[in-house]
Amino acid sequence: MGRLPVTSDFPNNVVLTIVPPPNDDKPTNILLLLHGLGDTQDSFVKLGKQLNLPETACVVIQGPQGLLDLGGFHWGDDIIFDSNGGGLDADAGFRQSTAMLKGLVEDDLLAKCEYKGREIMIFGFGQGGMTALNLAVELHQSSTTELNGIISIGAGLPSSAAAALVNKSKTPILVCGGSGDSIVTTSAEEKLKHIFEFVEIKKYRRPGDSMPSNRDEMTPIMQFFSRRLRSTKGVPEGSVEVG
Repeated sequence: MGRLPVTSDFPNNVVLTIVPPPNDDKPTNILLLLHGLGDTQDSFVKLGKQLNLPETACVVIQGPQGLLDLGGFHWGDDIIFDSNGGGLDADAGFRQSTAMLKGLVEDDLLAKCEYKGREIMIFGFGQGGMTALNLAVELHQSSTTELNGIISIGAGLPSSAAAALVNKSKTPILVCGGSGDSIVTTSAEEKLKHIFEFVEIKKYRRPGDSMPSNRDEMTPIMQFFSRRLRSTKGVPEGSVEVG
């Protein structure tokens, strides 16, 4: 288990907020929160506080690229407009943001704060979820680092990600999306299953890939947290983990 991160552990050009664990718990887990396209870190700072996860410090990161005069931030290498709907295309390349987040995980959380990969989880919405999944693939391929889990709301892998891996990533993932016209299509699900060994897909009863809006939609996420997040409560002081 590592120590509670502080903002000085991270590069000055990374905009982030650290939400400590509730009730003065030890920071056994790290949860990275990645907002969606055109948003800011503020809404996910609020989310981190609302989740109130035991023994879990939330690190809320703001997308590195501004949306010009449109407001908000994004994770893509470029700003691409969808030729069909006229809106912004979330699948805009993730080389820069993935490199930034990879450094944040490897150099800051693992090396400086002394966490292990299996103590770090990521929750991403929309383009933030796509970025999180891409990061998990990059960590697996470049350093064989496996994370404790990825929760992606309304997003699968980017088109630039490999179509399949011989040695699949063992980072467990949960992907949630709307029924019917969802970005998480059958082909998107199949690609995830060719990359990750443990894939769980949950569909809302309603259309739309928005954030969970009720208890029924939030239940699979909280169940994933309860299965994956580690706890040291009840473990004697000075105990050593084996294996």
